[in-house]
Amino acid sequence: MEKIKEALAKAKSLKPIVRKQSNEPAVASQKSLSNVENELGAIDYSNSPVLKLDQAHLEKSLIVTNHKGDANSAVFDSLRTQVLQKMEEHNWRTLAIVSPTPESGKTVVSINLAISIAHLPQKTAVLVDFDLRRPRVANYLGIHVQKSMNEYLLGQANVEEVIFNPGIPRLVVIPTMRPVSKSAETLSSNKVATLIQELRDRYKSRIVIFDLPPILNADDAMVILPQVDCVLMVVANGMSKQSEIEDTLYHVPKEKLLGVVLNKAEVEANLYYY
Repeated sequence: MEKIKEALAKAKSLKPIVRKQSNEPAVASQKSLSNVENELGAIDYSNSPVLKLDQAHLEKSLIVTNHKGDANSAVFDSLRTQVLQKMEEHNWRTLAIVSPTPESGKTVVSINLAISIAHLPQKTAVLVDFDLRRPRVANYLGIHVQKSMNEYLLGQANVEEVIFNPGIPRLVVIPTMRPVSKSAETLSSNKVATLIQELRDRYKSRIVIFDLPPILNADDAMVILPQVDCVLMVVANGMSKQSEIEDTLYHVPKEKLLGVVLNKAEVEANLYYY
């Protein structure tokens, strides 16, 4: 635990994100809020299939934010607030979630954070499974779809055909059902770059979360990081060596790193380090 704290402490030396002061009048803010409300009213999920999630399966998978009665959901709501505050300062809308090594819990964090964001009345969220080597979002949600990221990448489906709504208002998911060969090359393609841009730009109220592969296992995540606005790193207590955490921080651009989630730690408060 102490070694992890030492490695995470190095993140404090990162260049701080400066909070910009706005000189715009309150009228502009009210107008912006009105635009968001109009946009939310215009979003239509009728073309996206709705797949109802099984609450028992979610609980088994540690997906807690869909059930507000779970005390652990408040932890992710706190993470949501901190993440969104920093993203809104810079008009950032795309967030990559990474980890140094496998089994850190990044997919669980990705799903819980996406659901928590979708609970906000002024936000919508898209969760994209870009861990093409070991896709797990669909498994954690307990769903199976005929058309997913696999078909989109093969040119056998368009974006609208691979998006589904998990029965949660303001949330859609793009799952990957099967591992993809030559995943790094695929993620560096123009098709993926176009998808990222389209998902980001379509709605200003939208936060797009990409579940990426572990940084140190392959170069997949490093291909995507230049294309996203910011990064959240998940570190599991006792799962990653200090050197692995430091190596991962080296590969993540300092100006994009929002913070580090210390996962699987037996602490009651301050689960998240920023």
